Amino acid sequence: MSRPQGRLPDFVIAGAPKAGTTALHAALATHPGLYLSPVKEPKYYLTDGRPPPRSGQRGPGDAHSAREWIWRRPDYLSLFAGAPGGAVAGESTPFYLYDRAAQARLAADVPGVKVVAVVRDPVDRAHSNWVHLRADGLEPEADFGAAVGLEDQRIAAGWAPFWHYRGLSRYGAQLRDLYGHLPREQVLVLRYRELVDTPRETLDRVSRFLGVAEGVAHVVAPENVKPYVADTPRYRALARVTRAGAALGAYAPPQAWRQASRPLIAALHAGRAPRPPLPVEVRREVLAGGPAPLLDDIALLEELTGESFADWRGDSGRGDFRSRSGAGSV
Repeated sequence: MSRPQGRLPDFVIAGAPKAGTTALHAALATHPGLYLSPVKEPKYYLTDGRPPPRSGQRGPGDAHSAREWIWRRPDYLSLFAGAPGGAVAGESTPFYLYDRAAQARLAADVPGVKVVAVVRDPVDRAHSNWVHLRADGLEPEADFGAAVGLEDQRIAAGWAPFWHYRGLSRYGAQLRDLYGHLPREQVLVLRYRELVDTPRETLDRVSRFLGVAEGVAHVVAPENVKPYVADTPRYRALARVTRAGAALGAYAPPQAWRQASRPLIAALHAGRAPRPPLPVEVRREVLAGGPAPLLDDIALLEELTGESFADWRGDSGRGDFRSRSGAGSV
């Protein structure tokens, strides 16, 4: 039987990582007028129709993860083959907003595409990103501030975008460049806090943007939750095994390492602990440090959107999902 040809998406949830995109994808999938791809992060527009190059897979677990990318066009089109007639189809790849080549490919391939971008306090987002990688045993640096300080070195060495802690949080520059490819009316910018604090109203806002009925999509508990795991001798031993296994997993079918790693990940997560507050001096350094301070990017984001993000400049973040909703950290 021949493979169904499929279609291109009408919209994408383009970013940012660790800003509630998984929960938003799941909630929109409950809307009968929408069709979300069964693969949540196909990453198709991160590729140019060829396998992702190994030069960008130098970080722990990167090469294994890249084997799951959907880069063949027939495979990508088939993701939407099951969409009912008249449904608005979409997918979620949080790195599309960050990757400028992906922005260009998406706009050229689907000129009328609608883009949903979710932005989160840039330091909170980066810290959650680090917690995620630590929880999976991949981040070898036990100090968040030190890990951020390694970013430029890691980028030069070819570590994948998920390790770009500050870079992924520069939404102003990302939106500025996206607006060079698409008209602003095709882009909806949401705040992570809106997804957490007023989820039903926010889903209605997204529904209006996508041209489907309001009051239909259901709030879904976040799935992409990662616990804070304390740095103990046990953790370090398990993490070393995990990183070694992920490296070997790059040469096996992706599902093979996923299956084999489950007991290791469960053992790592068994060491969960209360997430300590981020020291003020670390937050200030992440905001103001480096050759392109996040503070400057916040000002650019305010200029582009006409909204105030003054709360992001403070000495305390908005907190994680657990502290604000009782649902678990994201």
